Amino acid sequence: MIEIFQYEFMQRAFIAAVLVSVACGIVGTYVVIKRIVFISGGISHAAFGGIGLGYFLGINPILAAIPFSLISALGIGAINQRVKVSEDTAIGILWSLGMALGIIFVNLTPGYVPDLFSYLFGSILTVPISDLYIMLVLDLIIIGTVFLFQREFLALSFDEEFSKVVGMPSELIYMLLLCLVALSVVVLIKVVGVILVIALLTIPAAISKQYTSNIRKLMALSVIIGGLLTSAGLWLSYVFNLASGATIVLVLTFAFGISYYLRD
Repeated sequence: MIEIFQYEFMQRAFIAAVLVSVACGIVGTYVVIKRIVFISGGISHAAFGGIGLGYFLGINPILAAIPFSLISALGIGAINQRVKVSEDTAIGILWSLGMALGIIFVNLTPGYVPDLFSYLFGSILTVPISDLYIMLVLDLIIIGTVFLFQREFLALSFDEEFSKVVGMPSELIYMLLLCLVALSVVVLIKVVGVILVIALLTIPAAISKQYTSNIRKLMALSVIIGGLLTSAGLWLSYVFNLASGATIVLVLTFAFGISYYLRD
């Protein structure tokens, strides 16, 4: 186990595993409690439009995915809150639109796009140092926002009707929560890819939820479980020469099955 740390790319990969566990543990807690898993999936797939735009403009696709994901999150929230369209319909529309725009942008990009596959299915082993800095900044933004609005998020997650009655701007807080989901998606894309983001955003929190109902303990436990399982998946992918993103998801799913069985 220790010898793999002699490689710089493995050092970066394990740092990435820690950084993504923070995002998926904190925001994933709200995603599971609020039951907005499929909204998270919609945002992650819509973010592919930003990936494609990044290639087209010749900039870091992760940077391009940030505003694209935020716009998608706000779009889903606005359609759901203000337009007479069901939530799943809004998700489906923006999900398809984001993927379609991403494909168009990639198609318009001159030359061959070498690492597009890594953004679809993840490649934690190829995370550059620049992406680690981006992930760190996004984690700090997530932590700071949750710290400032923890009471509002708590009220929104457990009793949205009550939050409206007491005069809390629940629609604005809901939009802010979706923006945090969008930022988390960007953090996770390079590790597990657009298609597998939902697993990291939900499974650690789902496991933790079986053992505590205290939201702070739930977040802390989700971060720890996410970090351990992501690192375990990363190590297994290295040892057996498997796709890192898919291996991490398999480890997460297996751990959820075991925890559910033991809890039952």
